[in-house]
Amino acid sequence: MSPMPGPRKPTRDAGLAACLFAIDPVGLGGMVIRSRIGPARDEFIARCRALLPSAMPVRRLPAHISDDRLLGGLDLAATLRSGSRIAATGLLAEIDGGVVVIPMAERLDRALVGKLVASLDRGTVSVARDGVMSVRDARFGVIALDEGIGDEAAPAALADRLAFMLDETMLDDTFVGAFVWPGAGRIAGARRRLARVVVPDGIAAALCGTAAALGIGSLRGTILALRAARAAAALAGRGTVTEADAILAARLILAPRATTLPAPEQQAERQAEPQPEPQTSEAEPRSSTPDEVPEERGEPGRTPEDMADRVLDAARIALPLDLLAALAMHGHTPPARSAGGGAVDRAAGGMRGRPAGVRPGRPGNGARLAVIDTLRAAAPMQRLRRRDRAASAGGPRVMVRAEDFRIKRFIAPVRAVAIFAVDASGSSALNRLAEAKGAIQLLLADCYVRRDQVALIAFRNRAAEVLLPPTGALARARRSLAALPGGGATPLALGIDAARDMALAERHRGARPLIVVLTDGGANIGRDGKPGREAAGRDARGAAQSCAAAGLAAMVIDTAPRRNPFAAELARLMEGRYLPLPFADAAALSHAVRAQAA
Repeated sequence: MSPMPGPRKPTRDAGLAACLFAIDPVGLGGMVIRSRIGPARDEFIARCRALLPSAMPVRRLPAHISDDRLLGGLDLAATLRSGSRIAATGLLAEIDGGVVVIPMAERLDRALVGKLVASLDRGTVSVARDGVMSVRDARFGVIALDEGIGDEAAPAALADRLAFMLDETMLDDTFVGAFVWPGAGRIAGARRRLARVVVPDGIAAALCGTAAALGIGSLRGTILALRAARAAAALAGRGTVTEADAILAARLILAPRATTLPAPEQQAERQAEPQPEPQTSEAEPRSSTPDEVPEERGEPGRTPEDMADRVLDAARIALPLDLLAALAMHGHTPPARSAGGGAVDRAAGGMRGRPAGVRPGRPGNGARLAVIDTLRAAAPMQRLRRRDRAASAGGPRVMVRAEDFRIKRFIAPVRAVAIFAVDASGSSALNRLAEAKGAIQLLLADCYVRRDQVALIAFRNRAAEVLLPPTGALARARRSLAALPGGGATPLALGIDAARDMALAERHRGARPLIVVLTDGGANIGRDGKPGREAAGRDARGAAQSCAAAGLAAMVIDTAPRRNPFAAELARLMEGRYLPLPFADAAALSHAVRAQAA
């Protein structure tokens, strides 16, 4: 059996990743650095930049960059001067051959992610709008700074195209002193040797087998691992990739992408066969400096199967502890959420939020004129319009017509508002209110991460009272929930009406409301405040139908000791979910609401 490789050295791995990235930033795609803002991260980024050639462009991607600035488009000033269309160069074409730094990568918009990954795949940017058609080279590497909280993460489509995934445990305060950085001359020499480095078939087969054993479905991981192995060989001054280079690539690139634990059966079968005794057992270099990136050693007894086992062993040992625990418990990794991939719903076309391009239209009613884009649309027509008005003197220098008007579009996160309408009547009111209070506080605990809000309406006797307007402030909610009234009759229709009115108001403000009705279905007070179960039931059905007619999401939680057919009927009329929870606690309620709001 081949000896197992040594334990993972996080700080050294981060330094080696920076060195390999500096050798081939375009081929390796880049790196995701999941870390909070701090001196360790800033120092690491500065070290990465120092390894790159001084002439290589390194630019930061603005958070609210427009398509014209990102991809290119019409050069308005040059077009107005010449009277003909002049194309402008976008940011991605300007950094061709360089590196782009993306702050807050977990917040990237889906559309922006699509444009970035398309350029990474093709190595070009294409523009075909405003009468401009151009294709420019845009080959670049990416340093994506992921500052996500909880399960927020950089978009999977972008991370899949970047070779390295680093976290703040690899960038501790002793990182700079723990790793000896190579000089610029050594990195430059490795960059020159890279094109001549060859990969033996056995190395490629070992990396492919390791990726398959770890459940890595994307071929990009294997391709990036092969490129990293070539860069490691070039850094060590070799012309051929060795087993040690493959082990390094498996540890840095394949291990963080693992989605399943390797099956031991195949290795056990191989290990049962007699294998020649290896002459060396070093799995990784002894020193923490890149000057000792794995050296080539003679290993005449080593078979391809044995090499594949060693590469897989290296990847298994390099699995991060949290990933290893998740794989051992669930058999696969839970999907990470990203803002660009659906963590936060977003609405486009509103009047507030961040800029999201322009569209033809007239300003007014809150729509704002995009002056530059309006002039850009008018610029190509100036020569023709001047010729049409040649006979008239003293006309405007720039002629803008109604069809040139462009108005701004905005995109903003959509708030999710859970509106609890709680039946506070009867002898069991205290139990239901306690459950609602606990559920609301559990939901509020992560409101600042999810950007959700909750509200509370209690109905009893002949009225429905708003006890807690929509809020994400935990302290305010606790004060409002401290003393809730209970007891009396059940004006169910009034409670549903109050929740509907609040939901419509929140939707008008751009939120995504969810009505949650907690009741045992014992309606006995109608909308007019008069007692009577028949009239109260009829009014409650009408209120439920009005929620469905308004297109509001809803759920009815039946708190009766046994399933109440009337509560189930209300849920059906509201076109919502019916959930019987006679013994519900706060955790069960909050879990049900989160599942319905997802």
